[in-house]
Amino acid sequence: MLNQLAINSNTYHGFSLEDAVKGASRAGFTQIELSAVKDHTAHVLPEMSSKQFHKIKELLHEYKMQCVGIGAHSNVMKAEGIDNLLKSIDLAVEFNCPYIITATGDSHHDSDVVEDERILAENIEPVIQKCEKLNKTLVIETHGNNYSTGVALKKLAASLNNRIKINYDTANVIFYGNTLPYDDLEASADCVAFMHLKDKRGAFNEWNFPAIGDGDLDFRKIFRILTNANYRGPISVEIEFTPAGPADLEEVNEAVKRSYAYLSRLIE
Repeated sequence: MLNQLAINSNTYHGFSLEDAVKGASRAGFTQIELSAVKDHTAHVLPEMSSKQFHKIKELLHEYKMQCVGIGAHSNVMKAEGIDNLLKSIDLAVEFNCPYIITATGDSHHDSDVVEDERILAENIEPVIQKCEKLNKTLVIETHGNNYSTGVALKKLAASLNNRIKINYDTANVIFYGNTLPYDDLEASADCVAFMHLKDKRGAFNEWNFPAIGDGDLDFRKIFRILTNANYRGPISVEIEFTPAGPADLEEVNEAVKRSYAYLSRLIE
């Protein structure tokens, strides 16, 4: 599974994509999920120019880094969120990757309540159609106050379309759903196409996501579940630290390096 590892560029929130690519490459990563979240971590955006896209591709090529997904968190209950997802499919085409990652609500401080899933289904239908046309997969993350567990998302995906799969975040199910990821992942693994591998410390609702191996999660158990499920999708490492954030770029790079080293030992 070592060849399935990627770095989520949101790990380098507050720093440049060049910082992310260089730091992750030096740690050992060869794949990256590009964060395309406006007003948060906007390492790529649909409105960038062809010149900007070319520069990013040159950066990835220089460090032998392959893009595996576009992290484009959008609120699917709002017209602007759907518009952003539609444009983000073009980003997946631009960077030749199969996955677009979103949640159902806002990327942070998600307060919308999905009271009628028929509205959600109607909203997301043009996204599904475009994904089918361009052979892309939309993966919805365990995130927010509506679909915080894999089991909940599996049920939603089954009601929509086979172009919709789960992006399973191992720490979000704790933070948002007060649910440990083991039984929940096992019950939903057959619908998981993308992983956010994230560690967790402290109380369930405490924002504390350290380097992989520095928190409380049992990753041996998680990888056993993935192996038993014959999981073949990307495993995108995400470190979000505490509300204070990292002290500097060096702290981020060290956490990324430590995470890769820990996972290399664990997987091998």
